Amino acid sequence: MSYVEAFILALIQGLTEFLPISSSAHLILPSAILGWEDQGLAFDVAVHVGTLAAVIIYFRKEVVSLLSAFFGSIFKGERSKESKFAWMIVLATIPACIFGLFMKDIIEIYLRSAWVIATTTIIFGLLLWYVDKNADLVNDEYQADWKKSLFIGVAQAMAMIPGTSRSGATITAALYLGFTREAAARFSFLMSIPIILLAGGYLGLKLVMSGEPLHFGVLMTGVVTSFISAYICIHLFLKLISRMGMTPFVIYRLILGGGLFAFLLLN
Repeated sequence: MSYVEAFILALIQGLTEFLPISSSAHLILPSAILGWEDQGLAFDVAVHVGTLAAVIIYFRKEVVSLLSAFFGSIFKGERSKESKFAWMIVLATIPACIFGLFMKDIIEIYLRSAWVIATTTIIFGLLLWYVDKNADLVNDEYQADWKKSLFIGVAQAMAMIPGTSRSGATITAALYLGFTREAAARFSFLMSIPIILLAGGYLGLKLVMSGEPLHFGVLMTGVVTSFISAYICIHLFLKLISRMGMTPFVIYRLILGGGLFAFLLLN
């Protein structure tokens, strides 16, 4: 992999990881259109490290507060809205772990196709539009109870289907439950931390076992580029979401899905 390819792929990963537009739909474009080879396990780990660092550093105050409250509830029996929310994030992570354990191979074999990605990009884009237009948008993330958290967690698990978008599915679920756009986004971003950590750890273990050669210059390009692009993306998304809503992302998803269909039909 060249440095140019590493930069472009990491930029795509960083920009699409936290936007409701599907990173998988974008990552197939370079290989489908330009004929690029698969980036490999090492690069996957690198961009996971970059995006994980971005969300942790951006929400560093919240992460410290939630971790402190979480361990305080375990070892000191303390109860607060932060400790409750931390437990809700843990609960919301469980469905994706279970789904990934039992469905990963099936998804890899049967659902990682451009046709599936194009279809889900459009379907879940329309679902996001409908929910955003009809939801109440009154609750903040600290009002999540176990039922709401589990529902959002199931949505995150379903996002393992390529083209769905993890952030898109979780934000859609949170909006449906009455969360404000900002609260839905914050919940989605914070609950991405354990799932990215778990996914990165799994890929890292596979990398160690595979013995794949490492190109540190390319990997550092992936880490730094994905970190910077993801950090900027999170900041701008949270700043603009209350004013512009989800419609621009829905339109983009429809154009992207339509473009993928057109490309597949013409080739």
